[in-house]
Amino acid sequence: MIVLRPIHIKDLSSLEQFAKIPGMFSLPNERVKLKKLIERSNRSFAREHTRPEEDKFIFVAEDFETHEVRGTSMVTAKHGTETEPHFYFQVGNEEKYSQTINTGFIHGTLELKADTDGPTELGGLVIDADFRKSEKKYGRNISFVRFLFVALHREYFQNQMIAELLPPLNQEGQSPLWEAIGRRFTNMNYWEADALCQKNKEFILSLFPTGKIYTSFLAPDARDSIGKVGPETKGAFHLLTQIGFEYNGQVDPFDGGPHLWANIDDISLFKKIKKVEIKAKEISKGTMGILHLSQHKEFLAVSVTGELTEDQLCLDLKTVKSIEKLIGEELKIGTWMPTL
Repeated sequence: MIVLRPIHIKDLSSLEQFAKIPGMFSLPNERVKLKKLIERSNRSFAREHTRPEEDKFIFVAEDFETHEVRGTSMVTAKHGTETEPHFYFQVGNEEKYSQTINTGFIHGTLELKADTDGPTELGGLVIDADFRKSEKKYGRNISFVRFLFVALHREYFQNQMIAELLPPLNQEGQSPLWEAIGRRFTNMNYWEADALCQKNKEFILSLFPTGKIYTSFLAPDARDSIGKVGPETKGAFHLLTQIGFEYNGQVDPFDGGPHLWANIDDISLFKKIKKVEIKAKEISKGTMGILHLSQHKEFLAVSVTGELTEDQLCLDLKTVKSIEKLIGEELKIGTWMPTL
């Protein structure tokens, strides 16, 4: 059984290990910053913030028996405001044709855009490398628990949701697109720019080119990385497109990774969520899903296999006893979201 819960300060060491994984830009590889991130999440769950852009909810997937954290994920209530816009490159095409020489070309283009009334953002999905292919499906569960939380607290979030995915990186772990564009216009390496972006995004608007950039001028590796996902991100891309996310031609202005979008109320997972009464019995077959333990005073969920019959969810006796040990009382009701 996997326990899916908000991150606690006791999880700092686990988060530090995840932050060391190459390409984990949403997790700063600094203990002090990670501690502040956990504290921000704690304030968000406690509803201490007054503006949606302050809310960042971080979850962890914990093994019930060993209490070891196997993965983490986060959702930011609002990404993109007047003071901190959401920047992106809009990918397009421009056709050129000469009647004189009877020759034409279609050129790929990139154009910097900014959204000051942004969407809810998914991010920070990291799984312990040793458990990425576990039959318990840690990745799917820690990713999908965010959708269950959003559904239960719809008023915290925007009407649209975005997920920014990592593109292929070169052998040095660098972004070919950043080397082709970002470095030339900022005189910073990727890591310097990313660190500065966490504090102030003004330099993007001030230094990046404001007109169209023709991708035919870029090196082949930079051009080929635009809108593509890297090998570590293919699983997340597959999960998100399965439930209704789409690529609409927007990419990260730093690395060219694709931005996937969805209307929150159209995400297919939401249509499967229902309140259930729990019954302990032997089950012959079942479906894997996430059960929100609504009897618990704080947000708490578990990944289990159950058999759903109308508004009743049947779980085997061992699972029920384990959950009752977790919440300290008899298990009666919950909110169920199948994940397979």
